[in-house]
Amino acid sequence: MAASDNDGAEPTQGSNRSSAALIGAAVAAGLSCLATPVAGVVGAAAVFVIGALGVLLAPLVALILFFGGGGGSADPVSAADDSLAAAQGDGKGTLDPDQVPEGLADSVEDAGKTCTQIGPVVIAAQIEVASGWDPAKVGPNGERGISQLPPTVFTRYGEDTDDDGDTDAVDEEDSIAAQAKHVCALAGQAQALLDNGEAIGEVLDLTLAAYAVGIDEVRRAGGVPSTNAAQLYLAQVRSLFAKYQGLGGPPPSFPPTASPSPGASGD
Repeated sequence: MAASDNDGAEPTQGSNRSSAALIGAAVAAGLSCLATPVAGVVGAAAVFVIGALGVLLAPLVALILFFGGGGGSADPVSAADDSLAAAQGDGKGTLDPDQVPEGLADSVEDAGKTCTQIGPVVIAAQIEVASGWDPAKVGPNGERGISQLPPTVFTRYGEDTDDDGDTDAVDEEDSIAAQAKHVCALAGQAQALLDNGEAIGEVLDLTLAAYAVGIDEVRRAGGVPSTNAAQLYLAQVRSLFAKYQGLGGPPPSFPPTASPSPGASGD
């Protein structure tokens, strides 16, 4: 590796972003390792996910700091600490508007205020996992739009949020608002499980697992189920928290914003 031209000087903005991007990748890689079910761990799956995170990611971050070049600065270490803290956190950090498509930051922020258990970072991370911010995506079971809600769920929670006279899952603002209502309803049910002693873990982890596999599966497992579907979804969403808090590199490119066609019918 070539020596840095500014050895001993303050790191450049580009090097900081590169380090942040690498650290974000390490977070994603480490969390993906948690997606494989562990034999014998059922009710304590949520505890396993959070407790093992730091152990799995520590060597990855160490390699990044060594090969990524820190120039003797503490900034890469701080970035690593911040990324790990974000992945293990509650998703209620400040949303970086540059990480979401233009014009949707306010909708995501508003969605993150729908209930106390869910923040805008969670909403943004879920959207990336669901559709990659593609408003034209159509799912295998009739899911439509940026949040990829099942048709029955959008019918239950969808409203004309942007006052355009139409309620449609392809409308980004309507879709995001319905997503927030759905995840908050699940959060309320997850909290009830915790309050009644029917499950253990963190309310956010139970909520994300319920979003992926249903609240009944969470109840039966007494926590985050040890299935691939539940564990992988939890890992995917948490791995994006650092990015949406502005710790994961430069702003990405997005699919073009799509408005509902005049002939499109709402769900």
